[in-house]
Amino acid sequence: MGRLSPMREALRAQLWPLPALGIVLAIAAGVGLPRLDKRILDNVPPSLTGYLFGGGPEAARAVLEAIAGSLISVTALTFSLTVVTLQLASSQFSPRLLRTFSQDRYVQTTLALFLATFTYALTVLRTVRAEASEQPRFVPQLSVTFAFLLAVTSVFALVVFLSHLTRKIRVETMLRDVHTDASATIRKLLSESDPSTADRAAVPQLPPNGLPLLVGVSGFLATVNEKALLAAAIDADAVVLIDRCPGSSLIAGTPAGSAWPRTGEPFPPHTRHRLVEQSAGALTTESELTPEQDIAFGLRQLTDVAIKALSPGINDPTTAVHALSHSSALLCELARRDLSPRLLYDDHDQIRVVLRRLTLAELLHLAVAQPLRYGAAEPAVLARLYMLLRELAWHSRPEQRPTIADHLAQVRSTAAAQGIHPGDKADLDDLADNVDQALTGHWPSTTPQR
Repeated sequence: MGRLSPMREALRAQLWPLPALGIVLAIAAGVGLPRLDKRILDNVPPSLTGYLFGGGPEAARAVLEAIAGSLISVTALTFSLTVVTLQLASSQFSPRLLRTFSQDRYVQTTLALFLATFTYALTVLRTVRAEASEQPRFVPQLSVTFAFLLAVTSVFALVVFLSHLTRKIRVETMLRDVHTDASATIRKLLSESDPSTADRAAVPQLPPNGLPLLVGVSGFLATVNEKALLAAAIDADAVVLIDRCPGSSLIAGTPAGSAWPRTGEPFPPHTRHRLVEQSAGALTTESELTPEQDIAFGLRQLTDVAIKALSPGINDPTTAVHALSHSSALLCELARRDLSPRLLYDDHDQIRVVLRRLTLAELLHLAVAQPLRYGAAEPAVLARLYMLLRELAWHSRPEQRPTIADHLAQVRSTAAAQGIHPGDKADLDDLADNVDQALTGHWPSTTPQR
């Protein structure tokens, strides 16, 4: 993937691009429409004249000033509500959810409309001239009418924005949005086909004398430019292995992978230097985690929400259970995807680049370990973890089931160490047994005992 993808993703997460575009368009309309007024004012049919603004210069100025003044106040209110919502999402749920809010098109479009209406009203206001002025009297009827329509549209937009905001701050909506974005990333990056045993065996093994590929800039690995990395490997006649996945924290000067000559001959000094430099340039780091190529980004967000809900200051196990439900759905989808290393080939079908991917074991640990640690004393959380493992076991392949069995043993061990009521403990034991049966391909129906 090229450099444009991370730039486009970064712009999507900013509040200013769409409002800035709205301001530019408003200035253009505020300059162009009055000129159009001058050209067609005398040729407007009488049937349409009644729908246009019919006041004089003073009335036009009063209307435009009222629109500009009210819209800048409404814009300040809208921005304040947005900031309050961001603070709530950060403190109540997770700082990682701020990106979801800032890239919300409703918020960006509403701010763009308000600022555009304000800018347009001010731009048109400068063209209104009274009879006492040195220039001829001019009232841009069409332009003032359009300003009125923009103001009415802004009122409706404010109502829609408030309705959207109240729905957006609900935890169910946030979890759904995170799930939707994560599923889109998974579908974009991972194929559904299961690689054959031969393909897995074809993955090159790193020799002991590999050339370390050093990171150029510290940060979180955001994207890997596959074309640039493949070109660097072909240019050096090498095989390149990147063993750090998107989302990993990288430190400048430390290895993010290795390379070795395909022919077995040592690299010439100039080739070594160029290969290290080009490989570092193909790895884009950011100061924050981004979802562009990180298949675990959504799981991290859901896990953050779950453990935040389990903190002593909040004590909301229901939210944690809901977050684990979404994590379970994502894990089941990931289990059906190809998580083997991504291989890039040259024109002669020779493997040139190997890009490591997160394994199901790592993804399952990300989704289960912290909720298990912080929700160990809550039967509802333990029950949902058992159900998560049961659902994942049903969708897993045989080679994935030992990982699920290991996590099942961890949850069992943690639950056994808690002072849980005997009735709840019996229910949890039944759920653990159901996971064992799901691992063997059986899904017995369950009947609540209490």
